[in-house]
Amino acid sequence: MELGIRKKLSIGFDAALERLPAVLKEEGFGVLTEIDVKETLAKKLGVPFRRYRILGACNPVLAHEALQKNLGVGVMLPCNVAVYEDDEGKAVVSAVDPLQTAAVQAGPDLAAFAAGVRERLVRVMQRL
Repeated sequence: MELGIRKKLSIGFDAALERLPAVLKEEGFGVLTEIDVKETLAKKLGVPFRRYRILGACNPVLAHEALQKNLGVGVMLPCNVAVYEDDEGKAVVSAVDPLQTAAVQAGPDLAAFAAGVRERLVRVMQRL
């Protein structure tokens, strides 16, 4: 089973990182956090790793709506979007699939909501 919503791009890592925030914004998401996995692993473990970033994307309207449905959904926020460089030097972007998370087991209201969030993230991938 593939994790998340994934797309291999024809552009490189830097170009994908530059473009992604604007495409997320088109669907109402902003980037709240950014984790440089390569840098963190080098600093904490002294090990090399490919270029890999995790962006914490949030749509405040959707986050508010989800929290009104179930306060526990906060553990699923923000939506993680990973960007990494593959072996050919191209970017791969992968976003959390809300339908693959435990949130959908919290009831039909949250499952339907998760499907709507998934649709937005799929549109982000299509625009990249």
